[in-house]
Amino acid sequence: MAADRVELTLLGQTLSVRTEADPDYVRTLARYLEERVGALTKSGVKDPLAALTLAALDITDELFRAREDRERQDGDVNARLSALVQMLERFRS
Repeated sequence: MAADRVELTLLGQTLSVRTEADPDYVRTLARYLEERVGALTKSGVKDPLAALTLAALDITDELFRAREDRERQDGDVNARLSALVQMLERFRS
């Protein structure tokens, strides 16, 4: 898949991003980030760069927590599968 250029506006700045992702998806990501920055601005953060940084940290925290949850769930599933396999092996013996 060829990389496309996607024009984004974030915090009043126009950015040209080269990506192989669907342009609409990339725009959705930018809108989400802009919304998060807007929420911080409304809550009293005046400096746009500080709001952007805090939003990025918050989103990164969400990502890390989601990964931990997934790893925990994967571990739970693997433990259950192992228990089921052991039960089946006992029945076959």
